[in-house]
Amino acid sequence: MAGSQDSQDLGKALLRIVLGVLILMHGIAKLTGDSGIGFVSKLVADVGLPAWVAYGVYIGEVVAPILLIIGLWSRLAALVVAINMLFAVALVHTKELAMLSKTGGWALELQGMFLGAALAVALLGAGRFSVGGINGKLN
Repeated sequence: MAGSQDSQDLGKALLRIVLGVLILMHGIAKLTGDSGIGFVSKLVADVGLPAWVAYGVYIGEVVAPILLIIGLWSRLAALVVAINMLFAVALVHTKELAMLSKTGGWALELQGMFLGAALAVALLGAGRFSVGGINGKLN
């Protein structure tokens, strides 16, 4: 089964579902938290971008992860998550790019893993175990 289509599709499903759930938790926190989108709005304004750009965080952390979880338009959803992570690194974590954490890992290992997983899903697609199916649009 190691090289079978079933195991490959199961691996794709696992990757996109775990990525989707973990990113969605960040989106839910923004939807239900006290600060809402205020923190992101301030960051966007501080770099001179229009305020409406901040609402992209809801697309990248709520809509795209839901699409990943169900396996619909997964390649596009993964690209949105990847762009969201690039914005997060650029707006919040730039100073940590060359830093190590207290435990010796890269300070941005979580963001790096999210970015890498999103790019992997964008390249691999959703696989057969998805709403869109193996030949689904952008899957």
